[in-house]
Amino acid sequence: MTDATIRALLAAVSRGETPSDDAATRLIAVFRSAPYEDLGFARVDHHRAVRLGQPEVVFGLGKSSSQVVEIARRIADRGHAHLVTRATPEMGSVVSTNLTGCRYDAVSRTIVRPATDTGAGPGALPGAQPGAVLVCCAGTADLPVAEEAAVCGAAMGLAVERLYDVGVAGIHRLLDARNRLEAARVLIVVAGMEGALPSVVGGLTAAPVIAVPTSVGYGASFDGLAALLAMLNSCASGIAVMNIDNGFGAAALAARILRPAP
Repeated sequence: MTDATIRALLAAVSRGETPSDDAATRLIAVFRSAPYEDLGFARVDHHRAVRLGQPEVVFGLGKSSSQVVEIARRIADRGHAHLVTRATPEMGSVVSTNLTGCRYDAVSRTIVRPATDTGAGPGALPGAQPGAVLVCCAGTADLPVAEEAAVCGAAMGLAVERLYDVGVAGIHRLLDARNRLEAARVLIVVAGMEGALPSVVGGLTAAPVIAVPTSVGYGASFDGLAALLAMLNSCASGIAVMNIDNGFGAAALAARILRPAP
């Protein structure tokens, strides 16, 4: 349950559509289970949806498929959407077999299941405000990270557009899409190699830019460290920098930027 579902529930009581006793029962059940559920190997933070506007997201890397299934099941049991990042094909298969409505995407390495709780948008993690988020990436090799940002952003309720393969080696490709850069409210810019693309984009638009370095590149890129340092040292203003390959973090920040004030 989130701020939106609580408000929807109370509005339904006010309109006489939901008996007050039924609403009280739902609210009591939610707060009795807060702030977390101890599974032994994990403590699922059910209160996060109320506290932060988004339910807990499962990081698949390092977990077994059975652990991911159980955590996702407990999140789904509360009516929340669940989102798994860095999921393997095996996890995608196992989770989809055990939980209906799941979608595994091999490029972004994510598993998404829509929320069922009243008041949540279809396919969206509650709390995010739709907005024009443009995900740009420098090259096709950056697609897994860019798609992680795009898929996670869409799951958080953001209106996501994509602009791919517009790196600085052929900057005319980017300049041809300048109207799309200027129309976006937030830009997520993904790049490896020397990581120059966010600086260029940051100099072309007034919107906030979320830069994501990737581990794509030859030896001297040091698995993304060169791109990370370049982005941190950007001459353009208004650029926030995520960790290497952290597309999910970029989507989460974009959702917070666009979330309306309570």
